Amino acid sequence: MTHYKDLRSYLNALEAIGEIQRVQRAVALDLEIGAITRRASETGQAAPLFENIPERPGMRVLGAPGGVSSKPGQWLARIALAVGLPASATGREIADAFATARARPQIPPRQVETGPCKENIHIGDSVNILELPAPLLHDGDGGRYLNTFGIICCETPDKSWRSWSIARIMVVDGKRLAGIVAPNQHVGMVRKTWSDIGKDMPFALALGGQPVLPYVGGMPLPEFVNEVDYAGAITGEPIEVVKAETVDVMVPASSEIIVEGYLSRTETSPEGPMGEYAGYLWEGPPSPKPVYNVTAITHRNNPILPISVAGEPPEENHTAWGIPNAGEIVYQLQAAGFPVASAWSPFESANHWFVIAIEHDWRTKTGLRSGELCRRIADILFDKKAGMGTPKYIVVNADIDITDIREVVWAFATRNHPGSQGELVYNDENTNPLVAYIDNAEKAALRTTKVIYNCLDPEHLNGKLPKRSSFRFIYPQELQNQVMRDWSAYGYKGEPDRVQGSGG
Repeated sequence: MTHYKDLRSYLNALEAIGEIQRVQRAVALDLEIGAITRRASETGQAAPLFENIPERPGMRVLGAPGGVSSKPGQWLARIALAVGLPASATGREIADAFATARARPQIPPRQVETGPCKENIHIGDSVNILELPAPLLHDGDGGRYLNTFGIICCETPDKSWRSWSIARIMVVDGKRLAGIVAPNQHVGMVRKTWSDIGKDMPFALALGGQPVLPYVGGMPLPEFVNEVDYAGAITGEPIEVVKAETVDVMVPASSEIIVEGYLSRTETSPEGPMGEYAGYLWEGPPSPKPVYNVTAITHRNNPILPISVAGEPPEENHTAWGIPNAGEIVYQLQAAGFPVASAWSPFESANHWFVIAIEHDWRTKTGLRSGELCRRIADILFDKKAGMGTPKYIVVNADIDITDIREVVWAFATRNHPGSQGELVYNDENTNPLVAYIDNAEKAALRTTKVIYNCLDPEHLNGKLPKRSSFRFIYPQELQNQVMRDWSAYGYKGEPDRVQGSGG
């Protein structure tokens, strides 16, 4: 496996397989970069690398860094290469990579004296956030967002927990940022440890770091698990870090841009609205959010700012959050002794569904009925961060390719029996406040209702599903091989393949 140690070597690898589009025509920060990136994301085009931004000469912006591809055999190439897998890796293979790395020993980072992120250093009066290429992403956003795909680095006062995570952060002025700091998310938890001793939280925002890091930052690891150590377990070697200039925080040494300072425990500023991962922009006035006071900016020469233009799927919220979350669900359920084959959040669900595939012999291994198995799964997930952000879960047999939305819909339609333990409803569960349909009271309380849909084979079949009447299941393997081999002889052009480029 190849693990890229900085963004630029990763981009070179992507460009070699046609997944980067260099945009040399002049583009505007306000909306044009966002519109081009949105169009590229929605059509599976190469990731746009904007190299001519007249408002910010010498700086670049990378759109859709974790988008999906329409190129045959490369549907998830950007995600696969970021985590060290071949460009052809399937969704299940990528999710499995996250799950298996959770079971390996973690590898702490290695501190180095300096790194590429220190090529240019701005401290004090020379700090000006407005000189960075933060774009206005959606028509209706409350401001320009600097962080949509970067890592917020923070540590507890006693250094027992080093948290690296992702949350949106908007530009307020030349020395201030503001963003969501939810108390049930890790940034909010670490901030509380500083507020409890009457201090603002030191932070550093790492933009354009090692390509695996946004996927680790988007993964719902438990409290006190250091994301940077887990990243080492994925790559098989320590992540190189360097100390920030003005705060006692370690940052990824190869980052394109580092913004550092203190997250205030008292100061707020209007932030939002913003087009978000559910596919909506809720119009209305901004709301007060905690302020990040910036004390230093360092960056590489000709730096690159990666962005995610959140919205209708697929985009990075659905890949860099959804796929690692699938890996964590598999890890947590397997660790609890459940025969889980795989998990997946269909991109079309905008992170509002998770599908969990159970091995065919689950009855023998668990001794449970289907409704009780689903209830036990809920008990595990809803007690973990892995089950916090998604409100709806679908449990199916492992014959379903859960990365193919057509098979998921078919399984839900033909195997879920309403009533009769077909849906298990759980009230007053921990939630992400950006779930699309929850009301203001639920958002304020960070609590909502969740449901698990039981699509396992029903009890009256005694563990024997009817034969599926599809090419893959109802014809002898020898005949399948013959049809595949002779496809062009029948008069068809090209190889037979699925209409959508998924694959388990």
